[in-house]
Amino acid sequence: MTQTQKLLCELIALPSVNNALLPPNHPHAGEKRVMDFLAATAARAGLDVDLQRVFPGRYNLLARLSPSGPVKRRILLAPHLDTVAAVDDSQFTPQKKNGRLHGRGACDTKGSAAAMLSAVMELAHSKSRPRETEIIFAGLVDEEIGQGGSRALAASGMSADLAIVGEPTCLCVVTAHKGNLWLNLETHGKAAHGSRPELGQNAIHEMARIVDLLETKYAAQLRRRSHPLLGHGTVNVGTIQGGVQANIVPAFCTITIDRRTIPGETDAGVRGEIKTLLKQNRLHATLANSKAAPCLPLETDPRLPLVRQFLRSVGQSKPSGVHYFCDAAVLAQGGIPSIVFGPGDIAQAHTPDEWISLAVLERGKGLLVNFLKSLP
Repeated sequence: MTQTQKLLCELIALPSVNNALLPPNHPHAGEKRVMDFLAATAARAGLDVDLQRVFPGRYNLLARLSPSGPVKRRILLAPHLDTVAAVDDSQFTPQKKNGRLHGRGACDTKGSAAAMLSAVMELAHSKSRPRETEIIFAGLVDEEIGQGGSRALAASGMSADLAIVGEPTCLCVVTAHKGNLWLNLETHGKAAHGSRPELGQNAIHEMARIVDLLETKYAAQLRRRSHPLLGHGTVNVGTIQGGVQANIVPAFCTITIDRRTIPGETDAGVRGEIKTLLKQNRLHATLANSKAAPCLPLETDPRLPLVRQFLRSVGQSKPSGVHYFCDAAVLAQGGIPSIVFGPGDIAQAHTPDEWISLAVLERGKGLLVNFLKSLP
């Protein structure tokens, strides 16, 4: 078993489920176990280790490989350390089968963390250590819920010439991803006895018209706007709640929608076009964001010199795009040009049998080493 594979096995065996996804004080909650382990591993390899407080008891890990000369550029390797919850505890026991490693976080994104830190540690003991480029492994917390780690890093004023954000991209270099806006819509009616519905106003009926409008006319409207790497934006009605019991005309109904945005679209613009659509169809609902912080789309110029260099180093002629949201957009909004890259396939992320190909894991680590060695 290689160093990278061994490191990934050890990471899987250390639960780091996002705190928001488990009850308070659950033994599997939080990134601290993984952060402590990676900090000790990085320190033994000779990296300079710092911690950045994000929430009480939750820290970003910053492990630096300093150049042999003055710092003229900085590269961030930025996977996240939290995972979604496991189906059962067996997912925290890494299992190797048919060239794959199974376990929670295997591809999302402990595989990226293992490949990225292994690459930096190999470089630390190599004669090809950069002379002018500082490389920072940034293990981030809270990506799965609120991106608290990347938001804290961006707000700290950290500067870098390029961030490579670890996500399962099948080793494709991604320069664009969709944004994610969650909205609550609520209709208000008038309660009445179920035997005399004509005396009330049915809020669920009003909402049913709105759901149909969003899933048909609004979805068709979105298909008329397209991005070359991402296609069109989407809308999905994910939840609906309303009423009290069958014999009461419902006075309220609430839905949540997931609106995936493309570059050029803004949260304010999305809210405005939904309000306009409701008004045009004589429907009424209150609208509110259900996320505390914006999740904007990413679009990084592939012509930037370091992006071009990374594309060439992995043998990719054109950049790719992905439909999901991740920390890259947050870092980019903070002024750090960001791309997304990592081993694994998003199709396996969050699944009951999450896995990663060990061959792809090793290839990802090798591609990162080659790129980092090419830096002056």
